Amino acid sequence: MATIYEVSKLAGVSLTTVSRVMNNNTPVKESTRRKVLDAMAQLDYRPNSIAQSLASNRSNSIGVLVSELHGPFYGAMLTGIEAEFRAAGKHVIITAGHSDLATEQDGIDFLQSRNCDALILHVEAVSDDYLLQLAAGDTPFVLLNRHIPAIADRCISLNNELGGYLATRHLLQQGHRQIAYIAGPMWKTDARDRYHGHQRALAEYQLTADPALFFEGDFRETGGSKGLESLLKTGKAFSALVCANDEMASGAITAARELGLNIPQQLSVMGYDNVNFAYYTYPKLSTIDYPISAMGQMAARWVLREVYQQESNEVQQLFEPALISRDSVLAAT
Repeated sequence: MATIYEVSKLAGVSLTTVSRVMNNNTPVKESTRRKVLDAMAQLDYRPNSIAQSLASNRSNSIGVLVSELHGPFYGAMLTGIEAEFRAAGKHVIITAGHSDLATEQDGIDFLQSRNCDALILHVEAVSDDYLLQLAAGDTPFVLLNRHIPAIADRCISLNNELGGYLATRHLLQQGHRQIAYIAGPMWKTDARDRYHGHQRALAEYQLTADPALFFEGDFRETGGSKGLESLLKTGKAFSALVCANDEMASGAITAARELGLNIPQQLSVMGYDNVNFAYYTYPKLSTIDYPISAMGQMAARWVLREVYQQESNEVQQLFEPALISRDSVLAAT
């Protein structure tokens, strides 16, 4: 097996230069970097990652804990994170917390045991106090889709209240006044914030949310289909429906079609997230853009800046949602 010394000799550079190229942590002239890479390829040299980690006190790996691994929302998030790290020569270790307290804590412990240089956490069940205690420890971490004032400098979040407001205001601007709502699990901060935005929009039009037109879903397609069926059974009339995410909106649209309702002629539907399938539903789904891929990218940039001292990385910490108007909303008649 070739050694770093042989790479150094063949490339005609110092051991320090070879190390800099391998660790990608110090600028090296491109022509020199190419000599080293060519020598490594010619000798079929593979750096010993364990030895590198011991020498640099860095594993060049980042732990990522997300709520789930399924669905387009988390796929977009992980894509944004992984692409940014891969471009920087880093790798990710991914696990899921499933919005469960014990599972989230176990996932954090697992990632710390893997000697990750930093963590990116999309967690919902662990408390703010737990995260404040974690922040006092030795492992750097950044939070996605969560804001804690005491550690605001390590939070990447979306203004979900504004997103909920924009969704309902769009329906109100189209003349709808009887508006039903399918929420996410209300113990989750983002679900509560979106509903508060919904209430604010109604208040601007001197309306209040009707408890009979509220259903607490689960952020999954089944929550949307069950929610619509439950709302219709109340016998209360409504011309528009806000769903707290696109998956539930998709489930609601499918259930409506099976029940013989035309979308949007008989029922306008709003989603939230703007995941990739929202453009391909029939009709195309009006929704709120949640730039989760860009937010994942920003979380990765935070790590690159704070942990690996890549000062060129600017980090945007607060994101604003935007209305995406498509075909699933029609003006009230």
